Amino acid sequence: MEPEEFDSDVLRQFVVAFKKGKLKPIVKSQPVPKNNKGPVKVVVGKTFDTIVMDPKNDVLIEFYAPWCGHCKKLEPVYNELGKKYKNEKNLIIAKMDATANDVTNDRYKVEGFPTIYFAPKDKKNNPIKFEGGDRDLEHLSKFIEEHATKLSRTKEEL
Repeated sequence: MEPEEFDSDVLRQFVVAFKKGKLKPIVKSQPVPKNNKGPVKVVVGKTFDTIVMDPKNDVLIEFYAPWCGHCKKLEPVYNELGKKYKNEKNLIIAKMDATANDVTNDRYKVEGFPTIYFAPKDKKNNPIKFEGGDRDLEHLSKFIEEHATKLSRTKEEL
């Protein structure tokens, strides 16, 4: 509850709305970016459902903290990854500052930084966590190619 003016009427209206299930949760969110056309889409609390949970697209999402050294080291690699897949119509490479935004789905657990998940378009509630591989262009690309539901480019030979 975030009332401008707090009195018994405001509290009563809040409780009635709560009991009727008419309240929307307050989501911690940075402002929605005005321009989100880069190779890596910026996700905020208010856009998590529309971008990451969109059933039309596969999404690779990195949850980061601005102060995290590993995240800073990953940023240029992640931007290269975004550029590599920017022409894929059904694949979004995205990132979210998990210290300034709420993750609105409990299946995306963030316990350290960076945390990377792949959300296949047909299994949004069963994201695949990137674990055990080096966070470099080669291993992240291999992870995407392994889990993507549809890529228009042909797989590169190793």
